[in-house]
Amino acid sequence: MTLDRFVMAFAGTMILLSLALSQLVSPWWLLLTAFVGFNLLQSSFTGFCPLAIVLKRFGVAPGAAF
Repeated sequence: MTLDRFVMAFAGTMILLSLALSQLVSPWWLLLTAFVGFNLLQSSFTGFCPLAIVLKRFGVAPGAAF
């Protein structure tokens, strides 16, 4: 899996998880959804993604590797 796909999969998982937790535990979990959405938006303009930096250190391939 490439870095871009991993970031998208992780973001989608966090959004779905926070939506489920907001229904089951507390509405405050929606702040996680807002944080992930804001991070996606700012990374589209700036190109800076904290998760991508961490994943590169763990050895996730940045290019298309199919």
